[in-house]
Amino acid sequence: MKIIDVQTYLVNADQGDGSDRPRGRNWLFVKILTDAGIYGVGEGGGWPEVVRVGIEELKFFLIDENPFDIERLWLKLYDVVHGHGLTGAVRGGVISAIDMALWDIKGKALGVPVYELLGGKIRSRIRVYGHAGSVESAKKLVDRGFTAFKGGANVETLKAIREAVGDDIEIGVHCHGEYSASAAIRIGKACELFNPAFFEEPTNPDDLGAMELVRDKVDIPLASGERLYHKWAFKELLQRNLVDIIQPEITRVGGILETKKVSIMAEAQSVKVAPHDGSAGPIAEMANVHVMATIPNLQFLEHRASDVPWRSKVAIGVIPDKDGYIEVPDAPGLGIDIDVDEIAKHPVKETGAYNYRFRTPEEIQRTR
Repeated sequence: MKIIDVQTYLVNADQGDGSDRPRGRNWLFVKILTDAGIYGVGEGGGWPEVVRVGIEELKFFLIDENPFDIERLWLKLYDVVHGHGLTGAVRGGVISAIDMALWDIKGKALGVPVYELLGGKIRSRIRVYGHAGSVESAKKLVDRGFTAFKGGANVETLKAIREAVGDDIEIGVHCHGEYSASAAIRIGKACELFNPAFFEEPTNPDDLGAMELVRDKVDIPLASGERLYHKWAFKELLQRNLVDIIQPEITRVGGILETKKVSIMAEAQSVKVAPHDGSAGPIAEMANVHVMATIPNLQFLEHRASDVPWRSKVAIGVIPDKDGYIEVPDAPGLGIDIDVDEIAKHPVKETGAYNYRFRTPEEIQRTR
């Protein structure tokens, strides 16, 4: 079997007119075609519009290759762009999308779900957590069967939500890496009373020294990793025992292969895995489901409980959450496909179509 073409599709995944990123939230889907008539689908993230250009640039190096050689092709693509410097959003997004599609092809060709190629499944459903920024939204998730969700670093809101949902629901606190160590420690200490499940990215993820200060002072499990792009970036985070939970983003970290590897690294450090999935789309979620079905140290998977209504139209085979879980599919490959005609109905918008709010230096300073 040989690869004969690589196709890319950008999909608008944003209904609003405000944004914190160029051109809003979008998904990038990839389809790899073979001479055997089998194709696979994947998804790249980080900076989807630019990752698409990267894939178009690098697909030359995939033509006529054997799609079964997943590890070798991962290393080939990684090496092709080594001269551009350390891995970031573009390189990570390109490799992630290609990697997922190759696993999809291999599973389809062998007639087995991807999880069978990763060692077989430990569980048949994956617990998910949602997002709640108010008592009302928290209650809606609990009524829907969710046993976990996260919200912003607002102590009064956390207190109100905890009182409303009780002690059995896990509530995470996410900070988007916005705080200095001292500010994060103050916030974390104030949150301790309400027993958060995790304290996510309290400081800049590049500043491991700041994370260490927070770890030593705050009695809440620390979580980080959504902005890391390969196994080497997780190495020091784990070796220094800085976190209790890692949050790899499968569309940035290098796809299924790398997510499995960092999960194993975390297992060796007694660290849980809770993949980031907040900005990603349906193919990435399905890829996460397959990997998480095979690892012993899963905490839960981030999940957008509400998304654009065309999510299940552009992707065929989306599995809705039920009682706070997503079932692991048994179809060959990833068990999901894309509808090219439906994708064409949701083109991405131009940068000027959005209202952007830029923080002033004073506002940034206040968060620190």
